[in-house]
Amino acid sequence: MADSLSLPEDYNDFLRELKERIRSAKVRAALSINRELVLIYWQIGQDILNRQQQEGWGAKVIDLLATDLRKAFPEMKGFSSRNLKYMRSFAEAYPDLQLVQEVLALISWYHNIALIEKVKASEERLWYARETIKEGWSRNVLVHQIESGLYRRQGKADTNFSRTLPNPQSELAQQLLKDPYNFDFISLGKEAHERELEKALIERIRDFLLELGVGFAFVGSQYHLEVEGEDFYIDLLFYHLRLRCFVAIDLKVEAFKPEFSGKMSFYVSAVDDLLRHRDDMPTIGIILCKDKKQKIVEYALRDMNKPIGVSTYQLREALPEELQGSLPTVEELEAELEAVDVKIEEEG
Repeated sequence: MADSLSLPEDYNDFLRELKERIRSAKVRAALSINRELVLIYWQIGQDILNRQQQEGWGAKVIDLLATDLRKAFPEMKGFSSRNLKYMRSFAEAYPDLQLVQEVLALISWYHNIALIEKVKASEERLWYARETIKEGWSRNVLVHQIESGLYRRQGKADTNFSRTLPNPQSELAQQLLKDPYNFDFISLGKEAHERELEKALIERIRDFLLELGVGFAFVGSQYHLEVEGEDFYIDLLFYHLRLRCFVAIDLKVEAFKPEFSGKMSFYVSAVDDLLRHRDDMPTIGIILCKDKKQKIVEYALRDMNKPIGVSTYQLREALPEELQGSLPTVEELEAELEAVDVKIEEEG
């Protein structure tokens, strides 16, 4: 019947727009539900906290309260004794309702639980909350970033960006670089070469991209450039979607040397001339070294007119063969994390 109808010319466009509007409304509804959930949990936590302080409520009263609330609202999850204690801790950690409304209600309750459990300092918790909102991290990714110490590493690379890049490009680029980078998903022997490190990173490109951060798109390894008949190869080449520029990475399994910056300056100039589109921002070079001395890096970059950053990296210590088989794989750890998430949801 529908096939025989004569549809208006703009029907498909109308249908597409309508679907998009409904999808957007569903997202807004989900966000609204989450916001209201976090706010009511904060209010319950405040009430419990006040009564503990004023009337001396103990753990047994919270256990009784959990039982009574679950009887009153059998269709609702979230009133376990454990979750009520999380609500109290949440309210105690964030006494400012406005802050809860503007930041913490924009991430899920399970994100907030992770922050309370794993981060002690208020300023650091808020930084992770805001990054979660900005980058769209799942709870597992948030936990990974916390455990890798991202807060202490972000924006710490030695660079010349403030002099070689325009604002706000220079500030954004600086914040995107870390020091050190944490490659705990690979292990290499002490005598490893650059190509072995590169190969290991490419084999675990998903983990590598997660450590680099949101926005990096992989272009290639040993990326070939021809300049006046001679061949040159960039260890790793990326394009950053937010910075709108190419990012060339040179890997070194030794401490930083001044001549590394000259080689990277050459790569950056070549990429700018051979690959960069007229709408792209200037190419950035990153030198990843096993170690560095700040003054040597400072002198090497001081008069460079190309944007270059120098960071270090950490590898997982290579394990004796007899121990390797007894440790869980990444896949097993991920499965364990998912099981923990399900358990928390069931108890909630």
